[in-house]
Amino acid sequence: MNTRQVTIDVPEKILLAEKTDVATFARELRMLAAVKLYELGRLSSGRAAELAGVPRVEFLVTLGRYKVCPFEAELKDLEAEYASGNH
Repeated sequence: MNTRQVTIDVPEKILLAEKTDVATFARELRMLAAVKLYELGRLSSGRAAELAGVPRVEFLVTLGRYKVCPFEAELKDLEAEYASGNH
């Protein structure tokens, strides 16, 4: 798997406020980015899990912690299908 590294600067005050270390904060940022990109429909659950660095099932379970429905895309498809009368 080819990867690219993305670097962001995080003020020390943020780490102190979060009471966390760099590695833990980096993992959380990866998860947050993956969740948001999934929520926006920009990544599939599989790709988002890959970005988060966790198995897909773990990612789907974790979505609840962020109040994101793991089946949002499927629900939207069903709603659109129902609205168009193709049910």
